Amino acid sequence: MPSKRSLRWAAIPVAIAAAAALAGCTPTELHGYLPGFEGDDGAALEAATNQTERVAALWTSSWIVLLAVGIITWGLMLWAMVVYRRRKGQTGLPVQLRYNMPIEIFFTTVPLILVLGMFAFTARDQAAIEHQWTADEVDVNITAIAKQWAWDFQYNGEEEDNSDAVWTMGIQAQPDKDGNIDQSQLPTLVLPVDKKVTIDLESRDVIHSFWIIDFLYKKDMYIGRDNSWSFIPTREGTYAGKCAELCGEYHSMMLFNVEVVSEAEYEDYLAELKADGQTGDINDALDRLQNYPGTDAPATTESEEEGH
Repeated sequence: MPSKRSLRWAAIPVAIAAAAALAGCTPTELHGYLPGFEGDDGAALEAATNQTERVAALWTSSWIVLLAVGIITWGLMLWAMVVYRRRKGQTGLPVQLRYNMPIEIFFTTVPLILVLGMFAFTARDQAAIEHQWTADEVDVNITAIAKQWAWDFQYNGEEEDNSDAVWTMGIQAQPDKDGNIDQSQLPTLVLPVDKKVTIDLESRDVIHSFWIIDFLYKKDMYIGRDNSWSFIPTREGTYAGKCAELCGEYHSMMLFNVEVVSEAEYEDYLAELKADGQTGDINDALDRLQNYPGTDAPATTESEEEGH
């Protein structure tokens, strides 16, 4: 049996090799190949929001644990196949029923510990990501409204009736004959950097899903159900967004852009919308499904009644 000193010396080159391999990894590889951590020049980028590092850490940690379990499992399977293979001259089958209580306990407790551990870390991170700030804590409140097949964005004000809100109403992506998208025509969501943002998610028709790719988070939008997402944009730049829920014929054209800008640029943008007369509450505009369960049925005319 090798001594502890021998094992210690054997671990040194393994550790050095692992450190060298990790040192050669790109920012994308270090974050489990998730987007948003590496620029076009290969340089590491600051996290896009206050939540992306947490998401990436949970993702990579889970993969490391799963790969370790897989390697050990495959190794034990290979070892059992080699050690207990049928030797030359042997006939018949080995004993099919043989119990070993320590091994049975090990095979039961270790998977249970792994599942409970991964559940605990996931629940912890999910609770932090899903935490919603109160109205007093939020710096910016925006309503993102999904529709087949575009997006409307309303920047809510301080008035209860939202009379001081400003908004933009978007159209779906416009590809040319070669399939190239005109980015200038896509709906654009503007966010101030380093500010607490809450986005209320609504749908005008079917189920959609709000996804800003580099923010590493997506959230569904349902009819008749409020959904919100609170976060802090931490890096200025332009980010791609899209619907992540199959919602009809032109689902692939339901794209939008996100511009994270300075606070001064954000205020200038809101002033431009106000100057253009794009003010007030548009939440109920163009709703296709207003007869929710529990509400009165639409009124019928006399001609419609006679037709029945």
